[in-house]
Amino acid sequence: MWRERALLVILLLLLVQQICATKKQDHGCPLSSCGKITNITYPFRLKGHPKSCGDNRYELACENNVTVLHLYSGKYHVQAINYNNFTIRVVDPGVDQQTNCSSLPRYFLSRSNFTDTYSDIYNMDPYQAGQYSGRSNWDRLAFQHIVYMNCSNPVTQNGKYVDTASYVNWDSKDKYIYAIAGDLKAEDFQVGCHVKLVALTSWWGLDTNNYSYSAMHTGLVYGFEISWMRLICEQHCPSKHGCYYYNCFFDSVSQELNYWDGDSLGILGDILGTLGDILGTIFSLEGLIMLIMLWAWKILLTMPLFIVILTCKWRKRHLSMFESIENYLEQNNLMPIRYSYKEVKKMAGGFKDKLGEGGYGSVFKGKLRSGSCVAIKMLGKSKGNGQDFISEVATIGRTYHQNIVQLIGFCVHGSKRALVYEFMPNGSLDKFIFSKDESIHLSYDRIYNISIGVARGIAYLHYGCEMQILHFDIKPHNILLDENFTPKVSDFGLAKLYPIDNSIVPRTAARGTIGYMAPELFYNNIGGISHKADVYSYGMLLMEMAGKRKNLNPHAERSSQLFFPFWIYNHIRDGEDIEMEDVTEEEKKMVKKMIIVALWCIQLKPNDRPSMNEVVEMLEGDIENLEIPPKPTLYPSETITKN
Repeated sequence: MWRERALLVILLLLLVQQICATKKQDHGCPLSSCGKITNITYPFRLKGHPKSCGDNRYELACENNVTVLHLYSGKYHVQAINYNNFTIRVVDPGVDQQTNCSSLPRYFLSRSNFTDTYSDIYNMDPYQAGQYSGRSNWDRLAFQHIVYMNCSNPVTQNGKYVDTASYVNWDSKDKYIYAIAGDLKAEDFQVGCHVKLVALTSWWGLDTNNYSYSAMHTGLVYGFEISWMRLICEQHCPSKHGCYYYNCFFDSVSQELNYWDGDSLGILGDILGTLGDILGTIFSLEGLIMLIMLWAWKILLTMPLFIVILTCKWRKRHLSMFESIENYLEQNNLMPIRYSYKEVKKMAGGFKDKLGEGGYGSVFKGKLRSGSCVAIKMLGKSKGNGQDFISEVATIGRTYHQNIVQLIGFCVHGSKRALVYEFMPNGSLDKFIFSKDESIHLSYDRIYNISIGVARGIAYLHYGCEMQILHFDIKPHNILLDENFTPKVSDFGLAKLYPIDNSIVPRTAARGTIGYMAPELFYNNIGGISHKADVYSYGMLLMEMAGKRKNLNPHAERSSQLFFPFWIYNHIRDGEDIEMEDVTEEEKKMVKKMIIVALWCIQLKPNDRPSMNEVVEMLEGDIENLEIPPKPTLYPSETITKN
């Protein structure tokens, strides 16, 4: 008997040693360094290191002896890595590390780009914005926003607006640029002011009541901290069953990682469960009885958890559309302000001033307490489970660009849903390019500048955010114009978010408007659905802007003129002059450039179309550098014959 007991003790010790070694997860990565960062180790790896070293989601680069982190289409300089509380501090490369207050961040970045480690258990982003530091207090990594506002008039009554003219030499196009420290609220917006740039800092010395630009710049020099604690929690999870990182918290006093574990046996349960299997083979009937007892004990402990999970799944299946929206809003930290329906109704003055109406609902003019005008979009009944509303809030709520319409806030109250946007006094583009009213007229110089602005906005959606945003409904009605005729891409009800590295998206996800939808949405044999679908829609829009007419003209005298892109292609290819009234030779060049770029964008196969970044370069470049593309076709098996 003593031999069996000795063997049992040895096996138990080996088992504990093996489990502890597995929990420790020694990855065998040597320390590496780059510049002033000398302690680079797991989970980080330097580019070029063996694949077995570190985690490829946490790859750093060493460029000119500076440690660089690629984050959301930007390159940030690493200032410090703290392996005790699982944070990394980075700084925008455009900010001068000395005392030069004239330096500016290169990238748009806000807290809404990140998720909190405790708020979204399904999030798979490598970095988060916050972490848990104790059983009773949430300790977020305190991000402060530094917001630069571009204003058409001086701001004198709002003390939050700090004039930057004495520090920064802005472009001559920018009239008045102000900086604001802290979160921007709706009442902070002044008439004629727009967000120009947003940056982050985690510097605790920044006093948002001080209103000092030098202090703001010091915060930018310090940079901001992000966390990789979700990875650590997953790796050190004490149970194989139901490991969620929201159960995980970092105790800042003991400097240890702790858990709220639904499986109360924890690591002891793992040991006992495996030990029961060993005992069953050694002691036959005794081991079998012990194994049954252990499994019965574990089932008894986990049964309440199982019932809770089953109940949650059942409730989730029976959630109404409005409960789904509420659930989404609770789990996501959104930058736009949430208004009550009473506040929205007061803003809209009882919904008396209607700006327009569509299949989505109606748009009313409103006014914030600060005096700024807004457009309030009241959504009608949704056919789905509120995904159109969620898409619009989730996509446009995290964007900051001068050519993207700004979402100021939203409202969810039962069946009532509203979106509060910045007001665009000149309305949508379609009334300027399709109207026969001579009083509504845009010069070709202005149309050309609008086309570049729209291209920049779409390029930002494709490449400027942490997730690739595909709009799927680019058309003249969804291009809004402010008081200076600056174009803003709007209406994100059909938009979808995808990882930047996902080149192809599911076919079922795509929708749009007939006449602007890409051919791959109809035909399977020409290529997958990607960001090139938006390029096609932009090409059709650009063609209509250049011709100031619809692409399809059923009242044309000759059949060759029915589809404007076909008709104009023949003129461009043959070098014929485009007949236009009251335009200069310079404007004719602009129109010809727009048409050539549009013809490239509406090529049948997605691979033959340029990216939106390339479209911007083509529009801003010389027309002499543009080649005439192949003649566009409408569907794969089409044969073109001359009329």
